[in-house]
Formats: sequence, structure tokens, C-alpha cells
Amino acid sequence: MDHERRHNHQQEDEVQCTSIDTVIEEHKGRPDALIRVLKEAHSLLGHLPEELLDYIAAGLEIPPVDVRAVASVYPGLQIKTGEEINGENDAKHKICVCKGTSCYIKGSNEVLDRLCRELNIEPGGTTPDRQFSLDVVRCVGACALGSVLTVNGEIYPRVKPEKIPKILAKFNE
Repeated sequence: MDHERRHNHQQEDEVQCTSIDTVIEEHKGRPDALIRVLKEAHSLLGHLPEELLDYIAAGLEIPPVDVRAVASVYPGLQIKTGEEINGENDAKHKICVCKGTSCYIKGSNEVLDRLCRELNIEPGGTTPDRQFSLDVVRCVGACALGSVLTVNGEIYPRVKPEKIPKILAKFNE
């Protein structure tokens, strides 16, 4: 049964890779198609593996740093490391603190500091009970609502450090 499940998963991966190759080939050498390609790849996989960004850069003939810059700030796109994809960051609740310019000006550093103290972890870390992971993102695309954080993709607007215990309590019930 496990072998059959692995085989089916491998077939799905091959279909997704073929689809991504097709998308890149359709737009080969066209830097203006970057967002379209990123969105289509994200739609196929549910995220953007870091390694895929280099592959897209090569296909569209764009510097990899430019692809990463766009992917990291474009709303709705999620970049994942190999560790995250392989389940090494499989916390029950994923918290992301926006550090975009608007959120930064509105106090996201203080919010992040409070989260670090409350959870006793640093950004990029996961609590020992695997209830929470904490990450920093460049922008979640809700600049008018800053300072913003997300928990499992749900946006929490106008967050102040003193609101952190109440937000965390909702997920500890």
C-alpha cells in the first residue's frame, strides 16, 4: 500500500513538473511574464519551492535575485524551503509577521519582539510542542491594515504588541 501511494505521489509530481515546464516554455525568454509564471506554478503546487525560482529565472532569462524579489512581495505567493516542504516546519499554527515598509513603520518590530518573548522562539523557529512556527515576510499585501500578522493565512490587522497574548490564546484553546 505504501509503495502504491508513493508511486501515485511520484506520478502527480511528474505531471506537475511537466505542467510547469510547459508554462515556462510558453514564456521562454519573456521577463514580462514573470508574475503569470509564478502564479501558475503556485497554483499547480500550492507554494513555490525555492529551487523552482532559479529554474523559472533561467527559463525566463531573468536574474534569480529578481525572481525571488518579486515572489517574496507578491500577495498570495508562498515560497517554501526544502525543510518546509519535507515537513520539518510542520507546526499546527504558522504565524507570519509582515515587515513591509508600512507595517514596519506601524510597529511590526515590536509585535515580532512580543511574539518571540511569548513563544520563546526566534523568527524561523517552531515551538517545542510544534503548536506554533514564527516567520517574517516582506509583505502580505494588506498595507493599509498595518501592522499585520497572519496565523494560518488569516490576516490580523492593526496588531499592537499588547494584543499578542489574546491572539495566541485563541489557538491554545
